[in-house]
Amino acid sequence: MKQKLQRFMMGRYGADQLGQVYMGISLVLLLISLFTRWGIFYLLGFGLMIYEYYRMMSKQIDKRYAENQKFATWRYKRVVERNKRKEHWKQRKVYHFYKCPSCNQKVRVPRGKGKICITCPKCRTEFIKKS
Repeated sequence: MKQKLQRFMMGRYGADQLGQVYMGISLVLLLISLFTRWGIFYLLGFGLMIYEYYRMMSKQIDKRYAENQKFATWRYKRVVERNKRKEHWKQRKVYHFYKCPSCNQKVRVPRGKGKICITCPKCRTEFIKKS
């Protein structure tokens, strides 16, 4: 039986990260429909599950791979943004963060130095702020 399944799946796309997210969302929608008895959640959840199985059984590997890569880059950008906000939050007691008035580059300066002249490392614009 295992060999038959392997032969059947040969040349097909299979499961990926985007598919796992789709399955998770569809299961959540189906659980919501179970408790609320609203048919729209059931239809959305079941439709998303069918679409995920279509993606798994697809022989258009290039298209499915491109979809997954687009999702992976989107997800990576969100993780990087979250990590930047996390680091910014950790450093808030030691540093002030200012934006350059001309190029909007973020500049980090130490706190407690009084009025200082800040030079933007990107465009070399000088501006005065209280640190």
